[in-house]
Amino acid sequence: MKSCSIALAASLLVVSSCSSSPPAAEEEQLSILFTGDVLLDRGVRPMTEHRGVAWLFDSVQTAFRQADAVVINLECPLTDTLSPVNKRYIFRADARWAEELRRAGITHAAMANNHTNDQGRRGLLATYTHLSEAGITPLGFGTSYQQQSAPVILQKGKTRAALFNAAMMTLENWHYVEGKPGICQPTASQLVQTVAAYRAQHPETAIVAVLHWGVEFNSMPSLSQRMLARQLADAGADAIIGHHPHVTQPVDTIGHTLVCYSLGNFVFDQHPPLTRQCIMVRLNVKAGKHVTYDIIPAKIEGNRPMPVPR
Repeated sequence: MKSCSIALAASLLVVSSCSSSPPAAEEEQLSILFTGDVLLDRGVRPMTEHRGVAWLFDSVQTAFRQADAVVINLECPLTDTLSPVNKRYIFRADARWAEELRRAGITHAAMANNHTNDQGRRGLLATYTHLSEAGITPLGFGTSYQQQSAPVILQKGKTRAALFNAAMMTLENWHYVEGKPGICQPTASQLVQTVAAYRAQHPETAIVAVLHWGVEFNSMPSLSQRMLARQLADAGADAIIGHHPHVTQPVDTIGHTLVCYSLGNFVFDQHPPLTRQCIMVRLNVKAGKHVTYDIIPAKIEGNRPMPVPR
């Protein structure tokens, strides 16, 4: 068994990989690219209205095209209905931009975070609907915990990956209501049990936990992040992909499990230097849970990601 660890510094310029088992010969590979936070409001909105959504992702199209699926963390609701929740920061993006996100190459959007609910349950449901109608698969949404915690399955040939999405934090002025539109907000023990149960039933499927967690602007993972990462690794997760801190945090492995504590921002309007460094992670999955990964560094210029030359 091979393990590897990368400490992310401002000058990260590496591409690394690790695997849990020897690859089988000539198996089909499922490639999944993950990015950090995508905001289409505030300082990003004027650029989006003027140049279009696709322009925001022009410089990362090579990375997008090299993947079978592209998963973003959507950090705003997509709705034309104004029904803001009483909270400090409230975002909203135009519903029509869902189709433009799909044309830009985005195939999946994580909804379990602290901003897709900014326009209330109507806005949350509208976001799910607009994404789905545009051909983008939402993660972490439903009207019950069973729906919200159900994984999205990606399959290529005999290779399968299950993506779980959860927000591991208390949301401002928001509560889970059974039977109402909501996002996956489990306790740590609930999430671990969900992953362990799925692993027991699907031993050959790669499991990826996409988590919104951690402390904003903290470049190191918190103790609770580290504890949950180990619990999920023990439960059978093959990769953990995190965001929310708005800065990158270390990439590590626990046994064979890849842990990306925070990918940082991706399309965002924050200005402190650390908030303008980000990474993409490409998981390469083969049948039998053989998983390798590539770390693709980028920087944010003019609120949009730019690859860092290697």
